[in-house]
Amino acid sequence: MSSAAGFVAGRRAAGLSVGAIAGWLTAMAPTSDPIAALATPAGTSALALLRISGGDVQSLAQACLGCSPASRNARLAGYSDRTGMVLDDVIATYFAAPRSYTGEDVLELSCHGNPFIVQKILEDLIARGCRPALPGEFTQRAFLNGRMDLSQAEAVMDVIHASSERALAAAQSQLRGALGRQMATLVEALIGAAARIEAQIDFPEEDLPPEDRAALSGVLDTVRQGTARLLATRRYGDLLREGIRTIILGEPNAGKSSLLNRLVGTDRALVSPEPGTTRDYIEERIVLGPHSLRLVDTAGINATPTPLEALGMAKTHEQAAAADLILLILDANRPTPTFPPELRDRFSPATTIVVLNQIDRLAGPAVAVPPPGLPVVQVSALTGFGFDALTRAIVGLADAWRPPATDGESVAINARHAQALAQANTCLDQALTKLSSGAPTELIASDVRGALSACEEIAGRIDHERILDHLFATFCIGK
Repeated sequence: MSSAAGFVAGRRAAGLSVGAIAGWLTAMAPTSDPIAALATPAGTSALALLRISGGDVQSLAQACLGCSPASRNARLAGYSDRTGMVLDDVIATYFAAPRSYTGEDVLELSCHGNPFIVQKILEDLIARGCRPALPGEFTQRAFLNGRMDLSQAEAVMDVIHASSERALAAAQSQLRGALGRQMATLVEALIGAAARIEAQIDFPEEDLPPEDRAALSGVLDTVRQGTARLLATRRYGDLLREGIRTIILGEPNAGKSSLLNRLVGTDRALVSPEPGTTRDYIEERIVLGPHSLRLVDTAGINATPTPLEALGMAKTHEQAAAADLILLILDANRPTPTFPPELRDRFSPATTIVVLNQIDRLAGPAVAVPPPGLPVVQVSALTGFGFDALTRAIVGLADAWRPPATDGESVAINARHAQALAQANTCLDQALTKLSSGAPTELIASDVRGALSACEEIAGRIDHERILDHLFATFCIGK
């Protein structure tokens, strides 16, 4: 992971702005000096994997293994250091360029996961001319050698850190190029529009088709709809990467902490008949069905709180304001409490599930009356009754937030993508406004170029020469 996943995050941590990552990468020339690193987590394990990329990998293999493995074939061999001492028996797999992760010749060595063995092999590789790989450098080389675009490089990190089925599916889709393909369609449309505009500006004397502002407006509006659809996936992307922030809300002794413990599967929160046991919020992360949830148990809402309870209730209000999902816990045996208006305003069928708790103690119909319009699930946190139904309700509500697939592929963008798409939308809005008002073509061209640059930042490949290629190929200027 140290070399495959940290690249983009490391550059963000360095304070690079949106677009700077793409520009920094594009400006760098690919290098072929050999690099080596441990590709599996450090520590004692059954196996460890070391990766070498660049340089004359076959000669290196011959020197330390006594053989040159055939491409894409695994071979058992003894690894000997420069003194001839055999450090370990390894499985060596060779990937010939360009059909490798980095696009260079790559050698992977699987050895025993003894940190001492790993260190000795790495020291020998460095002594033979390799250098330690920088964080993310294997993925960096894959990008620079055209093996993936920048959105796919970011997806490497998402795949490694995915904590739920839905998050993994979205990350795998992006790693396979779903976002890149959709952006490529939008970029091609913008390139065509930009080429037509540039032709009208730069070659007015040529025999070109007359300027058709209505057609141009239609193209830009179609692109604008596409960027807007992708931008709408931002919130779902955040939920997948960060987990669904789920607030457990209710009055004291409604069973909030018992519900948390049941969902977590352990006694995480103290449970007591004494009201007000929870004075501060408690947070736990769980996987529920295909989703990751960040469960937050909060202090009970009390109409007449003590000073300490009031402090806890203030924290509850803060947590509710930031919640993605609210589990409103009601004791089925008590009348429904009155909640403050700022909390009631947060309740909606799209974000709130009423959990009617302590059903096991009912002798007749439930006393509590849930707020109208909200989905209701009856449970017993003590016995576990109803928790299958609660799981289905949570999963169903969370799945309803999933944006529809675009062009048959599901995409969930991240913050960098969202910023670039928002910039593209701004440029497209300005271009459409200028088109409708009859503004000069030169001003429209500037906005279209801005939208194109913003869209191409997502893939990390900004090349305005493609506009000229399209221009000459389409209009045959100067023939």
